[in-house]
Amino acid sequence: MAAAVRKVGGRVPPARGTRPRNRRALILAAAAELFHRRGYADVGMSDIAEAVGMGPSALYRHFRSKQHLLMQVVLDGVAPVREALARSAVEDPDTVLRAVVAVTLDHREVGVLWQREGRLLPAAERAEVRREIRAVTAVVAGLIRDARPRLSPEQAELLAWCGLGVLLSPSFHRIELPRPEYVRLLVELGRAAVAAPPAELVPNARARPPAGIALRSRREALLTAAVRMFAEQGYAGVAIEDIGAAAGIAGPSVYNHFESKGDLLSAAVTRGIEWLTMDMTGALAGAADPEAALRALLEAYIRFAAEHSDLVSLLLTEVSHLPMSARHRARQAQADYLMEWAHLLCAVRPQYGTAPARIRVHAALTAINDVARTRHLRDTAGVAATLAAVAGAVLGLDPAGEPEPPLDASG
Repeated sequence: MAAAVRKVGGRVPPARGTRPRNRRALILAAAAELFHRRGYADVGMSDIAEAVGMGPSALYRHFRSKQHLLMQVVLDGVAPVREALARSAVEDPDTVLRAVVAVTLDHREVGVLWQREGRLLPAAERAEVRREIRAVTAVVAGLIRDARPRLSPEQAELLAWCGLGVLLSPSFHRIELPRPEYVRLLVELGRAAVAAPPAELVPNARARPPAGIALRSRREALLTAAVRMFAEQGYAGVAIEDIGAAAGIAGPSVYNHFESKGDLLSAAVTRGIEWLTMDMTGALAGAADPEAALRALLEAYIRFAAEHSDLVSLLLTEVSHLPMSARHRARQAQADYLMEWAHLLCAVRPQYGTAPARIRVHAALTAINDVARTRHLRDTAGVAATLAAVAGAVLGLDPAGEPEPPLDASG
């Protein structure tokens, strides 16, 4: 057991019975690493206490509950980004950008903690975290407008979200480069994202399409409700009875369609992966060359993310709750999907090399995902064309003429 403990964050915990001055910081660091690697629902206070060499009762003297600890972990992750951005008052933007890159590489768990675990907080604490994240975004948007004064506030905000998504993208993969090369690449990608030409944006301008006519299939009703609820509340926070009630299906009748909550999650994840695979197959089948295929794939992914933002959330946050064999299949399918992107990019830009190409792909898709999962951005006319420009710049594609009309997709 001691050997396993030493692996947490690469740190050796203090000996039991000792009281290091930085114990609170050690607790936060251990909790952040465990929440990032295993997910909040699968980590107990006893696991965190063991990682820092203390008893669970002593841990509660520092944090009154696991939710309280999670809130502090998330806020603690936001703080160094805010501190780096605070230098903008006295230092040039390039120095500030490098400082933010250093933070995101030193704390690669930050993006996952903001996006995956922060939504599991109670409403009041979740609102506090959102205020902190919006404050960070506002600083970045201000820096963008200082450099590009012709942008509207809405355009600067959208580019700020995209830029932060690019810089936080290492949180969602394990691809490594030598540190100096990684810093140079992320700085380049961050600059490319915020320098992209945005389309004209009109917030909340699009009329929502009619609700349409739902399928009568009870299985589909359950699956639709499960995707929405897992995305909003997390797999561990939803009971199968709640899903049944949301779908208008009483108690035991749910089990006529799915054997368990895990079966529902597996069906939802499979649907998301198959949808992406079908979109990819269509994009490649109709393309004359790798660059045309990559552009078509990018357009298809932006459309998918806008129309199915809950499925995007599910694929990003809940795969770890699948049974081992299903989890392995899902992650392999996701890896294969991303490798197809990287293969196309290497065919278009062979000078990149495999690892940098994969990092670019992750950066572009993370920017798209962040915007798609942020409702007020997703519901803005012109956002799809802007995302295409941002992602194209991050991938290193040449501008493709005038922006295309925005895709009319609301989630």
